[in-house]
Amino acid sequence: MAGNFADSEWLRTLRSEATARHHLLCFPPGGGSAAAYRDLAQRFGAGIVVLAAQYPGRQDRLGEAPITDIGELADRIAEEVLAHGRADPLSLFGHSMGATVAFETARRLERGGQQIATLFVSGRPAPTFVEIQRLHLASDDELIRDLERLAADPAPVELLRNEPGLAELVLPAVRADYQAVETYRYQPGDPLRSDIAALVSTEDPTMRPGQADEWRGHTSGAFERATFSGGHFYLDERVAEVADFVGRHLMRA
Repeated sequence: MAGNFADSEWLRTLRSEATARHHLLCFPPGGGSAAAYRDLAQRFGAGIVVLAAQYPGRQDRLGEAPITDIGELADRIAEEVLAHGRADPLSLFGHSMGATVAFETARRLERGGQQIATLFVSGRPAPTFVEIQRLHLASDDELIRDLERLAADPAPVELLRNEPGLAELVLPAVRADYQAVETYRYQPGDPLRSDIAALVSTEDPTMRPGQADEWRGHTSGAFERATFSGGHFYLDERVAEVADFVGRHLMRA
């Protein structure tokens, strides 16, 4: 297998393997970082290398200005992946905002000659969905209230209310990510050649389970929907089930 990935500004290795049978590149949700997938990465069997994109404006990239455009994020990440040489097989996984970034990155990678085995999209409607909220223009209090609405455990989010210094560090990236999601507009193009697997939860306030099926129209390959119990961040509570579902797909590839 080509594609000798090394940690860089944009890519972080969460799980390495001496003999790689598959590479899985993960895309964080809004407000998140590469570390969001650390637990998932350790749940896979041997042979699966797990990487994650690191967006600017968080963790060790805190001093950089966040990017407020999903297309630009996809451009930069795809460029980084292609610079490492062709990796085969390679799959992508994105949750929430990360699903849309993963989709746009997959489009760019396929145009650049990099085959994608499976695009896993979690907790996000298909790209043609238009977000009508404008929370990126709202107050900090309204942003925090929405984070509490989505969180599996709102207690850590409440710290942003009680510790203004922490809020000053965290909220700029959150606001930028909300802007990226709320201003994203799908540009029509050829469907992906990769398979698509859409993961959705039963009580996600951001989408109905049936909306996951709309991802089917964005691939000429196979499509599958998987439903898990829980809210928007069901992944935190169902990580073993998600790892099993994703791992079975990767081993088939």
